Amino acid sequence: MSLDPQPIAPALAAADAAGWTTVRLDLDGVRGKAELMRRCGVALRLPEWVGGNWDALADAMRDLSWLPEAAGRLVAVTSWRGYAAARPGEWETLVEVLEEAVDFWREQEGGPGLTVLLAEAGPAAEAPRPERGQG
Repeated sequence: MSLDPQPIAPALAAADAAGWTTVRLDLDGVRGKAELMRRCGVALRLPEWVGGNWDALADAMRDLSWLPEAAGRLVAVTSWRGYAAARPGEWETLVEVLEEAVDFWREQEGGPGLTVLLAEAGPAAEAPRPERGQG
């Protein structure tokens, strides 16, 4: 499995230059929840207590205390289209978990913040934004 960093290179470089912790979550070949959870665990360096379920992942994304202290955090999710096509319901749940984590960290005054970037290898790839309820 290889990660083509070119499309995300500017974001990663800017995050690194700003003193952010950067994480690459490569979903190439992921076609089910068990493999997704394993990839999240490895990429995000999740503690062993994080089980392979959505609630545990959501809780972990609101903690992140095991990641190095930094001015901010960037999670770059790459090669996600195959998983999104194979498991649209699970993909939607993952996006919700990530969006809720971003919102949580945005509300923490003086906290490091969290940014999630959906990226894809290739110049024509655009990450669709899931529709969110109006509030």
